[in-house]
Amino acid sequence: MPIVGQSAETTDWVSRFADEVIEESERRAPGKPVVVASGLSPSGPIHLGNLREVMTPHLVADEIRRRGLRVRHLISWDDYDRYRKVPAGVAGVDESWAEHIGKPLTSVPAPKGSAHPNWAEHFKAAMVDALGELGVEFDGISQTAQYTSGVYRDQVLHAMAHRADIDAILDQYRTKKAPAKKQQKPLDEAEVEAAEGSGAAAEDDGSSGSAGYFPYKPYCGNCEKDLTTVTSYDDGTTELSYTCNACGFSETVRLNEFNRGKLVWKVDWPMRWAYEGVVFEPSGVDHSSPGSSFQVGGQIVGIFGGKQPIGPMYAFVGISGMAKMSSSRGGVPTPGDALKIMEPQLLRWLYARRRPNQSFKIAFDQEIQRLYDEWDKLDAKVAEGAALPADVAAHARAVGTAAGELPRTARVLPYRTLASVADITAGHEDQALRILSELDPDNPLSALDEARPRYDKAEAWINTQVPADQRTIVRDEPDAELLKSLDEASQQSLRLLLDGLASHWSLDGLTHLVYGVPKVQAGFSADATPKELPAEIKTAQRTFFALLYRLLVSRDTGPRLPTLLLAVGQERVRALLGE
Repeated sequence: MPIVGQSAETTDWVSRFADEVIEESERRAPGKPVVVASGLSPSGPIHLGNLREVMTPHLVADEIRRRGLRVRHLISWDDYDRYRKVPAGVAGVDESWAEHIGKPLTSVPAPKGSAHPNWAEHFKAAMVDALGELGVEFDGISQTAQYTSGVYRDQVLHAMAHRADIDAILDQYRTKKAPAKKQQKPLDEAEVEAAEGSGAAAEDDGSSGSAGYFPYKPYCGNCEKDLTTVTSYDDGTTELSYTCNACGFSETVRLNEFNRGKLVWKVDWPMRWAYEGVVFEPSGVDHSSPGSSFQVGGQIVGIFGGKQPIGPMYAFVGISGMAKMSSSRGGVPTPGDALKIMEPQLLRWLYARRRPNQSFKIAFDQEIQRLYDEWDKLDAKVAEGAALPADVAAHARAVGTAAGELPRTARVLPYRTLASVADITAGHEDQALRILSELDPDNPLSALDEARPRYDKAEAWINTQVPADQRTIVRDEPDAELLKSLDEASQQSLRLLLDGLASHWSLDGLTHLVYGVPKVQAGFSADATPKELPAEIKTAQRTFFALLYRLLVSRDTGPRLPTLLLAVGQERVRALLGE
């Protein structure tokens, strides 16, 4: 059954696309499995923007599976694309890799130290692992395997036979410029490359020299590069001659038995739509411009006897806390990077809750704590039956697939609390368990594994994303000079706190205590609500908190005080506060 099966007003975007895709598939290929597709280029680290290329059709395919229908999600690995440039910041790679520019990605050596046989397999492997953790079911198709085994031979010959028709379509756009329009945000070269998927947007659309137009590019038989020019082609014999502009090599081959080359991108993509019967495939925002691969492909696909897929354009995915994404620069966050610091449910939810044309950010900074708070609140609302239908749907798509729920943390504790504990304990698991077991004395944590994998994700976030100068280091000795300088009111606030420590030693108890001390000092009840208190109390609380931080960690701020106090332990807190 669909997750949400009511009217359009209450269904989520995934259900609406699923309705449309099922209807279109039945019209095109009745009784056959629905085919949705993604395309990924393992030309470097496959980043979180590229993940939208996968998650959009995955979520739609999964909804179709939930309805009991057969569906295939194809991921075309564009590993037979040319190696375009040396990505910056990739470990084990230097400028010497530039000698491979122009070769198929599967003919380029893997980065130094890699366990994989070539460049494409190295970067593909990391994405496959991440998709497995995310619960994405797919059929992977290597374009190297397809082309070099001759699977597309008939399609290649067909394209060459209809090269004049293809050329006429492409020629409609060669001199057109995109009309001025308002972009979501300025697009730089790297973003355009990311949106195109394989980076093929910058490639030519076929050679058109004195011998005419050809939509096919051979890889050189000598240097393996695609810097070749077709000089002649005979439709009857399929004899094709080419010259390599890089090394000067020339040869004549029979295209009906030659497998070392590929169709140019703007012809290759629509050919695959027709060959696989793709009904649904998203694309990046730049495909709305005249001459873009998706728009041109919509006309070229007819030459191969197919139809253009339903193709929503998806917006870019931003990163909070790291340098802007780019598939051509080092340090680009990948799905694997995100899954080190967040559970797959949270990452799935970020893609499921926003329509494809809505941009959003994935947090690697402090914002991840707020996102986790929001997720936990939604989780509670869903459990209570109090969430809105679209939110229920997004939650259900996040926690599992048609195959079942994803593994989850047994004991859900606030991410920000776990991060604080990991920060303070610096890898000492026995200390972490002690603190976490004291959060709720009535229901203590008995083993750290109960809080995993969320605890491990929070610890990884602390260790990889929080700068060293922002890490928490508890003082070894009391700050005698500061303690000696305190006025009577400050001394009284510390006494009130120390007197209440033993009876309030839990997360909730200490929260009540630290917020209550300034209230009591001002003559109010510790239970008084903000509405019952003057605005000055907030100022007094901030002043009190800053004093505690200075005495405990020599800074004005730090982890939430209740968590910090539990982490430091009663005996040490008393010593550092001058008792």
